[in-house]
Amino acid sequence: MEDLIIGLAMVLVIEGILYAAFPDAAKKMMAEMFTLPSSSLRKGGLLALFAGVLIVWLMRGG
Repeated sequence: MEDLIIGLAMVLVIEGILYAAFPDAAKKMMAEMFTLPSSSLRKGGLLALFAGVLIVWLMRGG
């Protein structure tokens, strides 16, 4: 459970850094998301999900 909380905290840290460092680019990226088809967003989300699971699996000793 501790690892899950640390992982979620790291997501917040990384997102916070991106929004603080590049606020205009973040707004532009969010606006462009509305023009993408849902299937593209779903595929990107699934790719990120599987990449994250793979990284955790490899870091835990595979």
